[in-house]
Amino acid sequence: MGDWIPREKWVKTQPQALVASCVMLLDDHDRMLLLRYGPGQEDASGTWWLPGGMVDEGENPWPAARREMLEETGITLDSKPCLIGIDHRTNVLGTGPVVDYFFAERLPVGQHIQLSPEHDQHAFHHPTDLPDPLAAHPQTLAALHAAALVGRATYLQEGMPT
Repeated sequence: MGDWIPREKWVKTQPQALVASCVMLLDDHDRMLLLRYGPGQEDASGTWWLPGGMVDEGENPWPAARREMLEETGITLDSKPCLIGIDHRTNVLGTGPVVDYFFAERLPVGQHIQLSPEHDQHAFHHPTDLPDPLAAHPQTLAALHAAALVGRATYLQEGMPT
C-alpha cells in the first residue's frame, strides 16, 4: 500500500484543467450567433466561433458565459441558464486539458450586437450554412445546436459527440 499524503498535497499532484464557457445565442429562425476573431488574435484570427471565453478564478461557468457575452457582444442575458453541452479536450494548444461549458439562450428582443475589439464580424448561421474557417469542428456546433433545440445537454469529447 502506498504512502498516505494529506489531501492538500495530493490535490497539487492532480492534473490541472482550464475551464471555458460559451453561449449559443439563437435568433427567431434558430440560427446561432457566430463571431469572427479579428486581426491580432494569435492563432484565432479570421476564425468563427461562439461568444465565450475562459472562466476567471472563483467564477462559475454561467456567470462567466454571461460576462463574456456582454464583453463580446454588448448583450446582457438575464434568464436562467440552459446547459446544452460539456466538452472535455485533453490538450488544447499545449496548455493541457480544457473543459468547455455551453449554454443556449435566445436573442433578447430589441438587443443589437456591439462587437468588442477582439472581433471584427458577426453573423447568424444554421449548422448547414457555417462560415469558413471555424475555430473548432463543425460537428461540435451541429451537436450543440441540436441540443439547444431540444433543451437537453450533450457530452462531447475533443469537440465530437460521443
